[in-house]
Amino acid sequence: QVQLVESGGGLVQTGGSLTLSCTASGRSFSSYVMGWFRQAPGKEREFVGGITWTGVNTNYADSVKGRFTISRDNAKNTVYLQMNSLKPEDTAVYYCAAALQTIVVPKYRGGYDYWGPGTQVTVSS
Repeated sequence: QVQLVESGGGLVQTGGSLTLSCTASGRSFSSYVMGWFRQAPGKEREFVGGITWTGVNTNYADSVKGRFTISRDNAKNTVYLQMNSLKPEDTAVYYCAAALQTIVVPKYRGGYDYWGPGTQVTVSS
C-alpha cells in the first residue's frame, strides 16, 4: 500500500508564510500525480492544487493562485506546498493525496487513491 504523512502545519499570522510537506512510502513516488486539499470546519474538502508526475505542470484553485506553490522531490518521495501571504480563510486541515491512474491533476476527491491524515494550518487575524 501507499502511505502519506503530512507535516509542517502550525499557527501563523495574516500575511505570513508556511511550508507543508508530504512524504510517501510504498510504490514509486514518481508515478503519482499529487494533490493538496483542505477542509475547514463545517465546509467541504476542497481542492488546493496538484502536480503531475514530472513536476512540469501544476494546477491551483483560484483562491490560492499566485500565493501557493507546489513542488516535488521524487528522490525524497516528498511533495511540498509553499504558502505565502496567508489569510484567515486559509485556516483548515490540509491533506495530501496521491493519484495513480491518471496523467492529469484531478480536482476532486474521487480522483485520488490515497490520503494522508492531514495537518492543521491556522492563520490568525
